[in-house]
Amino acid sequence: MGIENTRPLPYAPTDTADIDYPESDGLPMAETDLHIDEIYRMRQILKAHFAEKTDVYVSGNIMMYYEEGDIQSSVSPDILVSFGIGKKRRRTYKTWQEGKSPDFVMEFSSRRTWRDDLDIKKELYARIGISEYFLYDAERRYLPSYLMGYRLDDGKYVDIPQNPDGGFFSETLNLTFHLHDDTLDIYDPTAEQWLLSAEEKAEQEAEARQKAEEEVEKLQEELKRLQNTPTQST
Repeated sequence: MGIENTRPLPYAPTDTADIDYPESDGLPMAETDLHIDEIYRMRQILKAHFAEKTDVYVSGNIMMYYEEGDIQSSVSPDILVSFGIGKKRRRTYKTWQEGKSPDFVMEFSSRRTWRDDLDIKKELYARIGISEYFLYDAERRYLPSYLMGYRLDDGKYVDIPQNPDGGFFSETLNLTFHLHDDTLDIYDPTAEQWLLSAEEKAEQEAEARQKAEEEVEKLQEELKRLQNTPTQST
């Protein structure tokens, strides 16, 4: 969730390959348990959704460096999605090595971060060419709107309008984000279904199996009862 302001290095390295790019900014992953849970859930939902797309990379809280040779030019988005770069595990995300910035970033704003999310990060993400930038206020206390989205237009972010159903459509992901009672959910308009994480899918399938087994058991008991019921002669 941290960000470093861009500023000149105290030296000019002769070989940028020798620079050690830290894998952590020393800041906690998130401010509260709620933020940790929400970030983890959202990342798992997006990973499950893009699981079959071999060129889609979904991550978060990974150090992203956007200027080669300058370790101060870094940021650690809560969620990022990048198309066309493959799923391999990364220790850091260097835009010059990947050949691009992420296509989508989401920040889970908190008491400590919301001002930077609306100001410094918004300006930075637009400058480095991130197509869409979403913000979510998990505590629903800080942002002007609990869910906000921006889309890059001629180098600047413009507001993503809210749909009539209350959702915010991401053209980049082709998904719609919705605020529900105490969480954030994603709807896939193509498949016409709400997305679930792998864990949530497993739980749903287990509940369905249990319900089916209970129905079979009831039918078997009813059949046994009917078989043991004496018939009346006329």
